[in-house]
Amino acid sequence: MADRLHLEIVTPRRRVVEVDVDEVRLPGALGEMGVLPGHIPLLTSLAAGPLTYFDGSKVTRYAVQGGFAEVLPDRVTVLATVAEAPGDIDVAAARSHLQAAQEKLKDATAEELDELTTAVRLAETEIEVAGGETVH
Repeated sequence: MADRLHLEIVTPRRRVVEVDVDEVRLPGALGEMGVLPGHIPLLTSLAAGPLTYFDGSKVTRYAVQGGFAEVLPDRVTVLATVAEAPGDIDVAAARSHLQAAQEKLKDATAEELDELTTAVRLAETEIEVAGGETVH
C-alpha cells in the first residue's frame, strides 16, 4: 500500500496542481468524500465545493466545480471545470455573482434551477476558500 497520494488537478485550460499528499477531501456529487492512500478505485462526478488536501500539517484548499475525479490506491486525478486557489479568487466578484444568482433563484424556472443552484454553491465556495468565512 502506498504511503502517499499523487494528486493532480486539471482544468480545460491548465494543470492547476500536481503534488504528493497525505489525504484529499473532495466534493463528490453525492457528498464530501475523503481519500487516503490505499483507497479502492472509483470514479465520481464533482459538485461545486471545496477540495482540500493535507500534506503533513499543511492544509491547502481550492474551489472546484464540475467534472470528475478518478481515485486509485496511490493517486487522485481531478478533471474539473473550475479549480481556483484562494489567491486567484476575486472575493468582490464572487459576492456579486452570489447576489445575482440568489436574486435569479427567486423567479427561476425548473429548467434554470440546477444551473443557478450550482452558481450559488460555487460563489459560496469561492468566498469560503478565499476568506475562510462560511457562507450559507
